[in-house]
Amino acid sequence: MAVFDIDPIVDQMTLEEKATLCTGAGPWRTEGVERLGVGPVTLCDGPHGLRRLEDLTTMTSPGLPATCFPTASCQAATWNTSLMEELGGALAREAIALGVDVILGPGINMKRTPLCGRNFEYFSEDPYLSGALAAAYVQAVQGAGVGTSLKHFAANNQEYQRFSISADVDERTLREIYLPAFEKVVKEARPWTVMCAYNRINATYCSNHRELLTEILKDEWGFDGAVVSDWGAVHDRVTALQAGLDLEMPGPKPRRVDGVVAAVRDGTLDEEALDESVRRILGMAHQGAQTPEAHPLDSSAHHALARRIAAEGIVLLKNDGLLPLQDPTHIAVIGRAAREPRIQGGGSSNVNPTQVDNCFDAIQRLAGEARVTYAEGYASELDIDQELIDQAVALAQAARVALLFVALPPVLESEGYDRPDLDLTAPQVALIQAVTAVQPRTVVILNTASAVVMEPWIDGAAAVVEAWLMGQAGAGAVADILFGRLNPSGKLAETFPRRLADTPAYLNFPGENGVVRYGEGLFIGYRYYDAKEMPVLFPFGHGLSYTTFAYDQARVSARRFKDVEGVTLSVDVTNTGEMAGQEIVQVYVHDREASLVRPVKELKAFAKVQLEPGETATVTFHLGFRAFAFYHPAHQRWITEDGQFDLLIGGSTADIRCTEAVTLESTLDLPSLLNEESTLREWLANPQGRSVIQPLFEQIVAHMGGDPGSSEEPPEPTGMDAARSVMDMPVLGILRFREDALPATPEDIVAWLLEEVR
Repeated sequence: MAVFDIDPIVDQMTLEEKATLCTGAGPWRTEGVERLGVGPVTLCDGPHGLRRLEDLTTMTSPGLPATCFPTASCQAATWNTSLMEELGGALAREAIALGVDVILGPGINMKRTPLCGRNFEYFSEDPYLSGALAAAYVQAVQGAGVGTSLKHFAANNQEYQRFSISADVDERTLREIYLPAFEKVVKEARPWTVMCAYNRINATYCSNHRELLTEILKDEWGFDGAVVSDWGAVHDRVTALQAGLDLEMPGPKPRRVDGVVAAVRDGTLDEEALDESVRRILGMAHQGAQTPEAHPLDSSAHHALARRIAAEGIVLLKNDGLLPLQDPTHIAVIGRAAREPRIQGGGSSNVNPTQVDNCFDAIQRLAGEARVTYAEGYASELDIDQELIDQAVALAQAARVALLFVALPPVLESEGYDRPDLDLTAPQVALIQAVTAVQPRTVVILNTASAVVMEPWIDGAAAVVEAWLMGQAGAGAVADILFGRLNPSGKLAETFPRRLADTPAYLNFPGENGVVRYGEGLFIGYRYYDAKEMPVLFPFGHGLSYTTFAYDQARVSARRFKDVEGVTLSVDVTNTGEMAGQEIVQVYVHDREASLVRPVKELKAFAKVQLEPGETATVTFHLGFRAFAFYHPAHQRWITEDGQFDLLIGGSTADIRCTEAVTLESTLDLPSLLNEESTLREWLANPQGRSVIQPLFEQIVAHMGGDPGSSEEPPEPTGMDAARSVMDMPVLGILRFREDALPATPEDIVAWLLEEVR
């Protein structure tokens, strides 16, 4: 945050002015304090383009034209932080031109379930990937003088009852899955604002959640911006101020203002708490006042950027060799989506595009001498029109290749409600099955916001292309990929399951009685499928290319290292094919043994590298403390433990090419968690506890007539094995069985043991 002297302004403000400043002046603007030179701040929707309304005094007027870039699900599939920086710069230029000070985005909630209606606005099921992309986005936008609002903080992972549902999630899951992306962006990119979510977390509304907004966000992470409410998310203004909610939107709300004034005067609200929020809002207003002057926009350049982002986000899911197209004589373009493109989701992020390309025209431009024909295929979202299907089948039979475009309708993918299933619509499935039955050379091109199931039809398709909600210029990108003018380089930022029943949150979604239980814990997305050893349709990180890549010569800077130093990992990647292309190198970390359950592997680094045919590049990563740490609720912090880790390098979670084993030495001096209720197994697993408990362990086993053997791995029992039988009993309980054989009371012995550990 820019440094300037805020306190003199606060000192001159009346109590009423302070209270007024903390509530919006209208739907899209904050209050100013004209007499003190404080101007208003203009905010508007815009994760993938600006939704700046013509009339800022309403919430329903038409939006001014702006570039509609691909949505976040497509952006994430690029795995390209440099491209996110370009996007951020373009969004900032448009914001300045439209008089916008703060863009309400990006959205970085986790894709807990592919059913979430707002998944098109969110990046990934993985917090590391989401955080890295969002940090690049925020740094670029704010580097150009425009603010961002990181949203929705936190655990806003569904639209069902989103205004009131309680996301009941344990502390470790919250810390390891749902907060890390926010933490990374706050610490690395310092967004001007963070937007609190509508929902409750463990029964407390996010707007009232002091632990979330103040203790974690502001105190622990050092956030120095303003916390703004989602529009209408504040339930009690005074309680929200006390919790750390600085700015309530929208406004005006005279009764809210009067309530804050009254609370200060009667002592319910400490004025210093109000002053703290005022300082943060004044800081944002000061930043907004520094926004550079607008320059003429190059709309064609932004359209071209939207096309590049769409191209890098397109994922080639399946290809039996049909793609890229090789001079086909007759191309049948089938499906209404080819001429009526689905470029974005519904809801508050809906952009009024400056122009919109369609796939049929883009294909015609690249088809050369080939004949290009068209059949609508389906008209209704729900009802099968057999006549349209028959026309499409006839056209496909006559053609050399069929390009079949399907897009989920807006009614199924929008803010405000979740998807009922993971299926394409019945008319679309019927069309695909009918066309592929007569034309094996069929490419299915999908415009969807998130995963869809394909089991009924995928075997009949020669190739499947996921083009997402591709923005206003995506049609040209699709054509470039199909004809091989560009090599596909996108990879999935979310797992595509075989069926809805396989998904991690299936038994706990969408909740009931006002509560949704996050029963899957840490195991969302690929973490779940890995742990279950469950086959999926397409794994996290998957994406095909028209060339091939070889991984070789993986190496590490040290086989043994301290957690505070980290370790450097390198690998050589070679383009072994005949076409230039980009490969996304992914690094996962596997902890061989930990005191708490951990996922099989977790993404901790990635890089996208461009290679010409035959070219080799060395890709290097540094893995620091957090790459190996996990959050320990009992210690209330991130910790590491001594032990061996595998560093897994590959092209997806299911395509690991190289593995390097390393040993970590933890430098943490953690207090012992042992007590009289800790089990013998827990005492023996603790480095401090083991040294003092081992002799007593051997004595106890001997008294029971057994052989201590190896306490690390007790022998298989024959009958009643003494060592194994006591491993999971509390130490105090074990001692009480042998009180007559010990020189002191069990309580005295435990007290002595604990003192030795300390």
